Formats: sequence, structure tokens, C-alpha cells
Amino acid sequence: MASTTDFRNGLCIEYNNDLYTIVQFQHVKPGKGPAFVRTKLKSLTSGKVIENTFNAGVKISVARIERRPYQFLYHDDIGFHFMHLETYEQISLEPAMIEGQEFLKEGQEVEIVYHADTETPLSCDLPPFVVMKVTYAEPGVKGDTSSSTATKPATIETGMTINVPIFVNEGEKIKVDTRTKEYVERVKD
Repeated sequence: MASTTDFRNGLCIEYNNDLYTIVQFQHVKPGKGPAFVRTKLKSLTSGKVIENTFNAGVKISVARIERRPYQFLYHDDIGFHFMHLETYEQISLEPAMIEGQEFLKEGQEVEIVYHADTETPLSCDLPPFVVMKVTYAEPGVKGDTSSSTATKPATIETGMTINVPIFVNEGEKIKVDTRTKEYVERVKD
């Protein structure tokens, strides 16, 4: 058991018969009344984010989770298939458990979050940045800009379309942020 003084971003707790991770928290000591902690909690099972207030000093149950390295193998009608990098054990996950699945490509390494007590997979976390090859992009034309941040749509190797600067051409590799789904920079070979 822990108390509200142990809150930190990323801490996993058991609350209302579900597992939540703390996304954001703030200790508040009003001029009148007892102190409390405002939190934003993200459900590890459904992905929903809720706001909750805890009274200061309240005891909470901390959930033990483990992050295990896996490699993405393929996707079919059953789901997404992964292989553990150390034991070579294979598992299948539903698409709802994977945030940013449009960035998965064969051979990519990911982390699968497990509830340590029940050995059940909770979610699949992609790396924050991935390198993708641009498979289709219209050529940029000089003088085609109306501002300094001119962009155009480009299709990457997984089939997703994102906006890239006009200087990015077909066949080049780019770094993409999997959290915001945005272009970051061009990658040299």
C-alpha cells in the first residue's frame, strides 16, 4: 500500500476494480480545508483518461507491471502477432491494445506491458520515434510556398499518410513521432 505522497507520473495503481497509470498529478493545499491531490488517470485496459481527486494521505494499491521486449511479426484476422526477444514465445494481441498500430512494420521492436500478478498483457508501447521510408510523395515545386512551413501529404511504407515539408521526396527516410503522428526530421542513410 502507498499513499498520495508516493504519486508520480507513470505509477500504476488499482482503482475502481481497474488498472490505471498516473498521467498527471497536482498536490493542492487550499487556504481552507484539507489538502488533496488532483490526478489524470489513464486506464490500462480501456485506454480512457479520467480525472479524479484523492484526499491527501489516502492509501492506494500500487499495481506491479512489467515491460517486456517483443518483436512485431505480422498482422492477420486474429490480431497482431509478436515474439518475445529472449524466450521466443509468441503472443497475439487485439488491435485495441496497440496505440499507433499504423506505425508497426515487420521486425520492429516494441514493449508489451504486463500485469505482473496475473501475467496478462495490458498494452503495447511503440518507441516514441520510428524511421519510415516515404513510398509516395508529390514532387515539391519551387515557389509553391505561401509560408515558411509549407507541407504536402506523403505516404509512408506502412500505408499511412502524414504531412511532410515540401523538400521531402519519394524514397527518402524520415523520422516520425508515434505519439503525435507527425514528421520530425529527414534521416540520412
